[in-house]
Amino acid sequence: MSEQSSKNQNKIQKQKSKSKSKSSSDPQFKPSKEVKGIRFGGQFIVKSFTVRRANPLELFRLLDIQPSYLSQCSSLPFPSTTTYLPTNFTILAHNAWHTMTLGLGTKKSKVVLFVFESESMKSAVDQLWPSMIPLGDVNKKLIRGLTGSEMARFKFRKGCLTIYVYAVRRVGAAGFLCADDLRRILEAVVELKDFLDHTAMLALPSQKSISFQQPLRAVA
Repeated sequence: MSEQSSKNQNKIQKQKSKSKSKSSSDPQFKPSKEVKGIRFGGQFIVKSFTVRRANPLELFRLLDIQPSYLSQCSSLPFPSTTTYLPTNFTILAHNAWHTMTLGLGTKKSKVVLFVFESESMKSAVDQLWPSMIPLGDVNKKLIRGLTGSEMARFKFRKGCLTIYVYAVRRVGAAGFLCADDLRRILEAVVELKDFLDHTAMLALPSQKSISFQQPLRAVA
């Protein structure tokens, strides 16, 4: 009887320990080592494709933020957000992979947004994270490697683009200081129309906006 009681006690302690490892203040947030990363499915070669850190203007173009909204801001919006976009190599590699596999290889690119709880946290993390990284290292080095933090993950499929948004805060923090920025970003992503052929368009050096739409040709 005492042995059974000891087993039950150990089981209870393990359950308590497991629950403590997760955020108790918000079920959306999980320790960085437990949160879901970006997914590749069976497309293992995609892991070698690279993403690069984007500048703020590129983020605004991605989210299709209207100039009228920007004019109302005293400074650039989303100052605590770090964005990783596909490089030109990735865009071309996706197209080549899709062609070589006779349509079986994915043409979808991945964008990763990290919305930190403060500008100071973003600044500190940006100094640690590389400006360019293979997609296969994002989960290990950026997400799992950010110790002492917890994240909430959001995933959106937008045609040829899959967008991952991670809200990042310190472990045990209550609420989310940049909740307004996170809400605005999520609303903007939801409102985006599907990117039907952004990969071919992004590969053009002269094209700077990924919201570009090819003008219709006049019918003779």
